Amino acid sequence: MLKKKTNTAPRSRPRGAFQRVAEASVDRRSFLRGSGLAIGGLAALGATAGTVTRAEAQAAVARAVDTVKSVCTHCSVGCTVIAEVSDGVWVGQEPGWDSPFNLGAHCAKGASVREHAHGERRLKYPMKKVGGEWQRISWEDAINEIGDRMMAIRDESGPDSIYWLGSAKHSNEQAYLLRKFAAYFGTNNIDHQARICHSTTVAGVANTWGYGAMTNSYNDIHNSKAIFLIGGNPAEAHPVSLLHLLKAKEENNAPLIVCDPRFTRTAAHADEFVRFRPGSDVALVWGILWHIFENGWEDKEFIRTRVWGMDQIKTEVAKWTPDEVERVTGVPGSQLERVARTLANNRPGTVIWCMGGTQHTNGNNNTRAYCILQLALGNMGTAGGGTNIFRGHDNVQGATDLGVLADTLPGYYGLTDGAWAHWARVWDEDLDWLRGNFRVMPGAGADGADRMMINETGIPVSRWFDGVLEAKENLDQPDSTRAMVFWGHAPNSQTRLPEMKEAMEKLDLLVVIDPYPTMTAVMQDRTDDLYLLPAATQFETYGSVTASNRSLQWREKVVEPLFESRPDHNIIAMFAEKFGFADRLFRNIEVNDTDRGPEPLIEDLTREFNRGMWTVGYTGQSPERLRTHMQNQHTFDRTTLRAMGGPADGDFYGLPWPCWGTPEMRHPGSANLYDTSLPVAEGGMGFRARYGVEYNGDNLLAEGSYPVGSEIQDGYPEFTMQMLIDLGWDGDLTPEERAAIETVAGYTPPGGEEVGETSQTGERPSDYSEKVGGVNWKTDVSGGIQRVAIAHGCAPYGNAKARAVVWTFPDPIPLHREPLYSNRRDLVADYPTYEDKKFWRVPTMYASIQQNDFSKDFPIILTSGRLVEYEGGGDETRSNPWLAELQQEMFVEVNPRDANDLGVRDGSDVWVEGPEGGKVLVKAMVTERVAAGVAFMPFHFGGHWMGEDQRSKYPDGADPYVLGESTNTAQTYGYDSVTQMQETKATLCKISAA
Repeated sequence: MLKKKTNTAPRSRPRGAFQRVAEASVDRRSFLRGSGLAIGGLAALGATAGTVTRAEAQAAVARAVDTVKSVCTHCSVGCTVIAEVSDGVWVGQEPGWDSPFNLGAHCAKGASVREHAHGERRLKYPMKKVGGEWQRISWEDAINEIGDRMMAIRDESGPDSIYWLGSAKHSNEQAYLLRKFAAYFGTNNIDHQARICHSTTVAGVANTWGYGAMTNSYNDIHNSKAIFLIGGNPAEAHPVSLLHLLKAKEENNAPLIVCDPRFTRTAAHADEFVRFRPGSDVALVWGILWHIFENGWEDKEFIRTRVWGMDQIKTEVAKWTPDEVERVTGVPGSQLERVARTLANNRPGTVIWCMGGTQHTNGNNNTRAYCILQLALGNMGTAGGGTNIFRGHDNVQGATDLGVLADTLPGYYGLTDGAWAHWARVWDEDLDWLRGNFRVMPGAGADGADRMMINETGIPVSRWFDGVLEAKENLDQPDSTRAMVFWGHAPNSQTRLPEMKEAMEKLDLLVVIDPYPTMTAVMQDRTDDLYLLPAATQFETYGSVTASNRSLQWREKVVEPLFESRPDHNIIAMFAEKFGFADRLFRNIEVNDTDRGPEPLIEDLTREFNRGMWTVGYTGQSPERLRTHMQNQHTFDRTTLRAMGGPADGDFYGLPWPCWGTPEMRHPGSANLYDTSLPVAEGGMGFRARYGVEYNGDNLLAEGSYPVGSEIQDGYPEFTMQMLIDLGWDGDLTPEERAAIETVAGYTPPGGEEVGETSQTGERPSDYSEKVGGVNWKTDVSGGIQRVAIAHGCAPYGNAKARAVVWTFPDPIPLHREPLYSNRRDLVADYPTYEDKKFWRVPTMYASIQQNDFSKDFPIILTSGRLVEYEGGGDETRSNPWLAELQQEMFVEVNPRDANDLGVRDGSDVWVEGPEGGKVLVKAMVTERVAAGVAFMPFHFGGHWMGEDQRSKYPDGADPYVLGESTNTAQTYGYDSVTQMQETKATLCKISAA
């Protein structure tokens, strides 16, 4: 039963929602509007004493109510929210019944998003800490003071000493603008939440078949004949997505196989629950593949034509006999044989994973192993198959695509000279001017060359505090990190919080930009140089957002920014003006003067990234097309996502990328990646050719496999101008397209001929191909190469084999490696971690930690995850009274055997301590959800610190209703060998009665 608390937020806490409802008799519609509960709160309605009466029609139409379509700001499903607005006030909401994603459903979080915007616990005006006290200041003073400090730091230490931490909560346009802003500021020290949720997915998946994203969609799961889910709990993390899984389970009789160390709410729906030891994902998948290969159940023809390196995988898998797999994972061979047989007999099946698989020191190995399982079964490029990788935040996919990362520019172009030249062309910017904003470290590069910071990956967010704490001589940047901007990011979602606290206190300047103050405001003991700037929520602005399935949706503004909050793009523009490059940053973007300061036009931002993001196909989704989709959601099929008639006829909902070419080409988007059963012009394609034509003499291109309608009926490399010339297709280019290509190449025609006037089919200068032929489909800003390739039935990025072996990774073949903190010393000896190394600018420890045996003092494996009530660091959702009522205590799940051995009772206070000194005081939940020897904690809590309540440190009225310890205070060191993803799913702890 829900326990009503009265002392959770003693300062200025409003009366409980149910208490307010109980005091008056209301009709159903008024109740739903006034409470914001809608779907999520109805289950609790029976606990109230109020009466609900029938709504009268006259009361319902007593005042004009406008409806505005927006998108939920929590997980990545992309549920439509219908906001009801009266006189500029958001008075109620309904779920989007026409949305093919949520189909009229909401989870508890989505049903209460109105409170997210109207919440009284929001940060209402800019504040700074002076002498340990919070003071209200104006926006102008805040920007001037922060800007002056930053410019002084930049002059003394260089722009890399200021870290701009972006957000998965920004719209696509805001994310793009922030990455562009960092480029103009002169640093690659910018990152966002994707680093600590799915960076290992992006790296592993992109290096297997081309793109690092969900290949199919929630809706396509309707076609699945089997569902294999590992390291994910969608029933709590993405609740509405479960509608789509259950549809396949019920209508297709699709078996649901859930692999997890913990019996979750999702596992409760499973036909087969596989409980395995945390951190042994590769061994588990190889154990399944052992049975598939042993029985010849693999798709041999698919592997022959579309996969490279599977023979090497077979050699590795042969080592993983049922006995060895059971020794490492704890799963009996008989169960994995049953799983393998189920997957083989029920094709196509889909594989789903989330952060349970990604947040490990060998997370890139895990994600590649999942991919290889699907390649072996032939489940890729088909409806009902693919890898449905559930992203976390509402726009973590879009913010990643738009380049809010330490290692790339928008569209995954990287940081090479060619990538910078491309974006300088898109921005109409002087490339030398851009270069001049970055520092150079003389003689600090490879072989004594200069280290050009413009080409160097930044410090990832998972390690930003090491940029503060590490000795300067150990960092691959000119100076230490001295200023930190937390922009829409919760620090308690990261590990090693004691070190982060120390770093926060050592900084010269700490800035928080967020609708809520976040735990950043209280977890450190700073007395000065700490600023809180109130950002508007996404309901107080508009723009596009990308759901997990790669579909873009257009949010409309529900209400004007409340209190003194300002939209993120306004704040970026204010900083750009302060730093003196606003005129250059917005050269092609209209900026309007408003009472909130300069406001860049969102549509111009969309169109600018449309002009540059050819790699992933963010080029065909104009604001007009996206608005048309949102206005006509009812015309899209709920399974295929294709519009059946109407103004978007033939389009896939949200134009999921790649949406090739220009908006005028009207490419429909790509619902299922790598599907060769459709023409490229209708969303089909093979695997991406991004690894060359051959490797060690082996052919890397597809063999006899190609999209329907392709004029090249075999594999082929990515398209370049030279390839068009060789095929005789360059004559299909328009003069304008040819001119753009020649301009990119820096080609100067001979004589009096102008660029673009070179004969389409006749004689050309002898050096024409040499100078122009190298322009490819990614750098042709006209889109002509893409248009011509598609006209001939070909995918612009080529047609290759998927790569089961990634020769550029630390482990070319995915290997099982024990977590750094492992209680299985026998397995550490057999499956050790990596040697220590330096990458991403910072030293990183592996073997030097694992060589120590911590298991005697810290015997219990600690893992973490999500709850249905809260999201991310929890500051927004724990400040929402409707959600705060539902989950009021931070806790640790402990198996009854462990609890009895420790003398711990259910509901009692316990200390959970990690081997690095962090400890938390929480409630014990004694449950068999976790196995003996394993403990689980959710990661949404903050505001307590090692047993101490920090509520008094929040600005008055901005403290969340519910506070608690953060599991990451007790979590430990550990980072992926490719992406620096943090390890949160497999460390050690000890538990003791408080």
